[in-house]
Amino acid sequence: MHNRNLKRLHVAIIMDGNGRWAAQRGLPRTAGHRAGIAAMRRVVERAPDAGISCLTLYAFSSDNWKRPRAEVEFIFRLLRIFLRIETARLRENGVRLEVIGRRDRLPQAALEAIEKAERATAGGERLHLRVAIDYSSREAIARATASAIATLGPDQVSSLDWLGPRLGRALTAESGEVDLLIRTGGEKRLSDFLLWECAYAELVFLKRMWPDFDAADLDAALDEFHHRERRFGAVPAAQGCSQLPATV
Repeated sequence: MHNRNLKRLHVAIIMDGNGRWAAQRGLPRTAGHRAGIAAMRRVVERAPDAGISCLTLYAFSSDNWKRPRAEVEFIFRLLRIFLRIETARLRENGVRLEVIGRRDRLPQAALEAIEKAERATAGGERLHLRVAIDYSSREAIARATASAIATLGPDQVSSLDWLGPRLGRALTAESGEVDLLIRTGGEKRLSDFLLWECAYAELVFLKRMWPDFDAADLDAALDEFHHRERRFGAVPAAQGCSQLPATV
């Protein structure tokens, strides 16, 4: 279906709508999070065959700490269960797991489960699966900026021409920039997710709630992506300079 790809893609997904999905069914929000885990599994299994080499999933933002404590605790308990059950499957399927975001605020049990799963899947080459937890793109950019400045000192940082490439390398060294960003749940915003990496990403916003998202939805989003013309600021190749006025 996607054999026409000239390159393997980096796809990012804002997995939105778990709570509303549950509320529409008269269920507690925790039921929506459980159903969201099943959607994650479906997408991860489909991704490599759909032409995706890097998949970044927004699981828990730095702003999500504002949610009720019981819900936050449930999310991290569910994360531990997911990692315990899925790590062997990820390793067998050639998936390398990486968690991005802050780690200093994570519950100890969750942190240990993450580190164990990352070690176990480190050899995966079929799909680079990145899960954003306690993640803020603004914080990531600020940290990368501070690190770049500290390398040579503020007196030698003369312009964005110096700083920009270093930030780009720091933020996209392994993953590359995002080609396609998908957000479920009907909202149309980035919510502090991969702001630098999505500078030229194609955006697809879906009304479907995340627990209902499946492989067919992923394929449909990729089909839309492949029908878009990505010019990165240039004019269409077919037009070239033919419509520019002649030089006097």
